[in-house]
Amino acid sequence: MIPYFYFFTLHSSFFILHKDEARIREARIIAAKLQKKYEKAAEKRLYFNNLYYFCSMIHKKTRKRATFALVMLLLVGLLVWVYSRWDVWFRNPEEPPYISETAPHRVLLTFGDSLEMSRNVSWQADSILHPSHLELALLPDGDTVSIEAYGEVFRSRSGQAAYYVARLRQLQPEACYAYRAVTNGKTSPWYHFHTYAQGRDSLSFLYVGDVQDSIGGEANRFLREALSRHPQSEFLICGGDLTERPVDAHWAETFRDIDSVCQAMPLLNVTGNHDYLKGLPVSLERRFPLVFSYFLDSKVEDNQVYTLRYGSAQFFLLDSNRELPYLLTQRRWLEEQLSRSTAPWKIVILHHPLFSIRGNNNLIQRWVFNDLIEDYGVDLVLQGHEHAYARMTSSASSPTKRTTPVYTVSHCSPKNYFIQFDDRFDKFGISSRYYQTVSIKADTLTMAAYEVYHHTLYDSLRIIKNVRADGFSPSEDAAPRVLIEDYGCAIPEYLEFTPDLSRRKDRAYAERIKEYKSRHPERLR
Repeated sequence: MIPYFYFFTLHSSFFILHKDEARIREARIIAAKLQKKYEKAAEKRLYFNNLYYFCSMIHKKTRKRATFALVMLLLVGLLVWVYSRWDVWFRNPEEPPYISETAPHRVLLTFGDSLEMSRNVSWQADSILHPSHLELALLPDGDTVSIEAYGEVFRSRSGQAAYYVARLRQLQPEACYAYRAVTNGKTSPWYHFHTYAQGRDSLSFLYVGDVQDSIGGEANRFLREALSRHPQSEFLICGGDLTERPVDAHWAETFRDIDSVCQAMPLLNVTGNHDYLKGLPVSLERRFPLVFSYFLDSKVEDNQVYTLRYGSAQFFLLDSNRELPYLLTQRRWLEEQLSRSTAPWKIVILHHPLFSIRGNNNLIQRWVFNDLIEDYGVDLVLQGHEHAYARMTSSASSPTKRTTPVYTVSHCSPKNYFIQFDDRFDKFGISSRYYQTVSIKADTLTMAAYEVYHHTLYDSLRIIKNVRADGFSPSEDAAPRVLIEDYGCAIPEYLEFTPDLSRRKDRAYAERIKEYKSRHPERLR
């Protein structure tokens, strides 16, 4: 505050110099009045300053409270969402206690190492290890030989069992064999399988996506019917999730599904997300590679990968369920195997579609693998996981320039998922179950998809490679290196869906199907 004498000095300095007492008194009176006015003004300024400060403090507190409330609301929403998804992400179903049979059972024939004449036979018997072997006889009148089995005890969450693997490495081509498993003097039934001529330029196999059959399901009937209609199939490939969950009851259902099928022809199966125990990180039980025993020798740093050269084709099995560091390890393995491959036909099998039909999913898997698949000339990519059928050819937006790789998504499960209808894909199928046949003869690969309920043809295409004596011609006026003949486009799509009108998601999916039908009337029945 400016002191009183300032005002007095301001008004009286001139009169003091002239010793004018009257004027000095008048100056003092004026200074006093000015002093009072100044004090009142200062009080007003102080009041308004305090009021502004008070209001600003209230505003800051209000902003802080609003920010805090918003953060808490978002946090609560996140917790509610996580709670709603907790079982999906982290809860593993309880495994009821079980006791393994003492006699050999759950017998499975698979391929062995990377060569087409190798086979493995795995089985389960008792809960402790016993001396075990495989008896193998060359039909019709060959001697029966004994092949020692490797055994290992696996303890799950609710029981334990002994698993055995016999490796067959000196099989003859174009031969028929009989075999049975022997553990502690107890035997399995006799089973039979065939081998085929080496050096052929033709082969045929059956492919199914997710099976995940419910207890007492129909998968075994579907598989047997499919094979009776396609007896030329030499082996079966599954795109993962063959088993609903890693518990003994579902493993038992899996072996009911493949009973009489995969004791007579080799099975190749990749890992699916349902094969893993949920958690951070996910984990794969040891019994999975003990059953699909080719992984015992082929896995790379705990990655379930495998490659097989069979006739004119080479197969590459990937584990798409893993975290990024594992996927990068698989990428290095895949690049090494592709760069060394001399097979005319290359086929990759993995569980998660690199191009999802359920939105922008699996982008990490696409980023890790897809450039190698394109750069090294992979012809066919077989996938599952998304419980519908879809097929996509590269550059599908320009039908005259379609080329490999061809990507397919398929499943043979009782569960159906809602999908997106992305125009990158050539064909869709919903509300049904499917299997595919793949046949190769010389320069032509034929893929056909069938609905399981009536075994009707649903999709078909041919990949034709034009080969000259000196290899593929690079000249621009020559015939295309790869020609894709699409027969599936003439087969109407099945897109029937009956929504539950009380469910918002069902109504939205029905609208999505309706919009797709209006966009592509040429694809419909």
